[in-house]
Formats: sequence, C-alpha cells, structure tokens
Amino acid sequence: MAAPEELRLMTRVARMYYTEGVRQPQIADRLGLSQARVSRLLKRAEEQGIVRITVSAPQGTHPGLEGALQERYGIRLALVVDVPDDDEQRILPELGAAAAYYLEVTLRSGDVIGISSWSASLLAVVDHLRPVPGLTGVRVLQVLGGVGDPAAAEHATRLTDRMAHVLQGSPVHLPSPGVAGSAASARALREDPFVAAGMALFKEITVALVGIGSLEPSRVLASSGNVFAAGELARLRAAGAVGDVCLHFFDAAGRPTDTGTALRVIGITPEQLRAVPRCVAVAGGRRKTEAVRAALRGGLVNVLITDRFTAERLTRP
Repeated sequence: MAAPEELRLMTRVARMYYTEGVRQPQIADRLGLSQARVSRLLKRAEEQGIVRITVSAPQGTHPGLEGALQERYGIRLALVVDVPDDDEQRILPELGAAAAYYLEVTLRSGDVIGISSWSASLLAVVDHLRPVPGLTGVRVLQVLGGVGDPAAAEHATRLTDRMAHVLQGSPVHLPSPGVAGSAASARALREDPFVAAGMALFKEITVALVGIGSLEPSRVLASSGNVFAAGELARLRAAGAVGDVCLHFFDAAGRPTDTGTALRVIGITPEQLRAVPRCVAVAGGRRKTEAVRAALRGGLVNVLITDRFTAERLTRP
C-alpha cells in the first residue's frame, strides 16, 4: 500500500488529469514534478484503485461479440455490424458501409489490394467507399477471373475499376473467366501473358478482400456464368463441402474438398490467401453462417466483417 502522502499526490494528479482535463505537461509544471513522474503517478493511481477506467459501449456496437469471435477463431480482428433484422438483402448495405469505413482508416500508401470478382458483398463495399486523403501508389488487383456473361461483366469491372478510381490507384485486371471449361484450358489461360502478369502480383498483395460463398452459387455468380455444373456441385456436397472462397471449396473444418474443380479455377489459391497479411472477409446472413464458420476454422481469412445475428450464431457453444 502506498504511503498517505503518495496517495494524496496520486489523487491530486488523477483529479487534475481525468476530472479537470489538465494535460500532463501542465500538471508537471504546476506541481513542480517531472512529466515522467506524473505519468507514473497516473499509472499507480490505476493500480491502487483510485482511478477506475471503464468503457461504455454505445448502443449499436458489439465489442463482446467481436472479442468472442477473435478468441474463438484466432483471427486478428472482427467487426460486428448492428443490423435491424436477419435479412440477407438488408444486411449487405450495412456490411458494405462498415467495410468501406474500415478500409478508409486502415489503407496505407503503396498497398496492393486484391479483390475477388462476382461478390455482392464486395460490390456493396466499393459502392460505399470514399476517397482517402493523402493515399498514393495503391494498386487494385483482381484475384479471380473477371470475364463472364457479357450481361453481368459490368460487375467485375465495377469492383476493380471503381475501387481504383475512388482510391486514385491503378487497376490490374485478370482477363480470363473465373472458371475455365477444363483443366487444360485453365492451364492455357494461366499462361496468357496478361493473365500471368496479374497472377504474378498475388505475392505482393497486402490487403485481400473476399466474399464467402455457400455451396449454392449466389445470384451474381450464377449470372456471370462462372459456376460449376449441377453434377459437380453434387460431388462437392457429397465430399462435405459447405462453402468457398474465390471458388475454392472447403468442408466444415475449413479443409479443401477438391473434386477436380480447383484445377479449373483461374485465380488466387487458398495458400496464397493465407500468406496475405490482411485477408478481409465481408460476409453475413443465415445462409452463409456455416461457410463463414468453416472459412474461419480453415484460416482462410484473418479479418471478419459480419452482422450481429451471424456473429451470435458463430459464437454459440
């Protein structure tokens, strides 16, 4: 226990700092102390229980769920978005806005941003994204082939080009379909100089943005034509597949369930995604809960932006 004289000094310094709003240099000047001594007294005041710092979470924030997700799945960050109900279409804009803000405050000059094509959640991110003052030298790279049905091709273009435009960066396209007709044609496409140049940049990605798909393709993906046949999906389901990231399927434990489909994908691999410093998944909704859980278990992503209902399902025993 501190001596009474030290307790009085601690209390005086703490009151000046926390109640009266006096800055540490001014406290030091007024009391004839060094600034280092003031800092030590404030720390001691916490240790002695004179100062008790509490954080009151504002309504609409969910730090408890975020902490539980981080602890359970070993990810570096979880952001849980407050939404009014568990409706997937109403969730998407909220997730997009939250993810856009996260990017605006965390992107750095020179970042290489990898972004997956054919994701409605990522399109929502880009639609909410605003310019970042002072950000320079950013490259935005497609990590999954963006060529598909011409009626849907605008989607992939918007993701890459619009993000690059907003961030005053340069786009790098992957001019191929996401799924080739055969393993042989996929190999040939990967050898195309423009495709090969884009894929060579995968190792430079500092931030990856991905959606998480359930086994059944989303409306956006289905309209693009970058989908597997019904028989292939049935074989994947029989192998235990519950979802995919960039068209690489995995089971409930996050392990690959390859039935030959991966050989036809032109894009980033799970191993390459795991090597990215920040791999950010933007996903939510009841339909995708098991796929999100499996992607987390498999270490495919290390930042998750999701809604509160999905977060609650993911943290239940």
